[in-house]
Amino acid sequence: MNENDERSQIPVISIVGGKSNSGKTTLLEKIIREAKHRNWRVATLKHDVHGFEMDQPGKDTWRHTQAGADVVAISSPQKIAILEKVADDQPLDEVLARIRDVDVIFTEGYKHGNKPKIEVFRSAVHQGLFSKPEELMAIASDVSFDNGIPCFGLDDASGICDLIEETFGVKGKA
Repeated sequence: MNENDERSQIPVISIVGGKSNSGKTTLLEKIIREAKHRNWRVATLKHDVHGFEMDQPGKDTWRHTQAGADVVAISSPQKIAILEKVADDQPLDEVLARIRDVDVIFTEGYKHGNKPKIEVFRSAVHQGLFSKPEELMAIASDVSFDNGIPCFGLDDASGICDLIEETFGVKGKA
């Protein structure tokens, strides 16, 4: 199996919501914990349209960036981080192609992406579903929907992970 075949077999599921503060991150935290309980290797990809800064001013990697480095990497026995300057927002599939050796990838913030979606819907925040029904693999909500799409409670990470196992055959390493 070549690298592209392996990459294309990693399921990518987008956690989406119509608005900020809809509960996407809270649900994703619960799903990650449940996935780790099942021994899945998990990657997440957060899209930030406003930009972000991981370097701390004055630290070595920040100084490398300020000096003009296009790619700055930092490595320790526990983590590796690679920061790369880019000219424009990168397409989702190009960013995903950099992620390897995981059982599942969850994205947050790619609500217009072309990956299966789990929409977070809270009745106090939303008027209706943001996504088209054909884009959704599930809904996580505080109210029920009768539209043929599996609907889970906002705390039902176990049920959501069961659906992911059934849909994509994800199995953790024993």
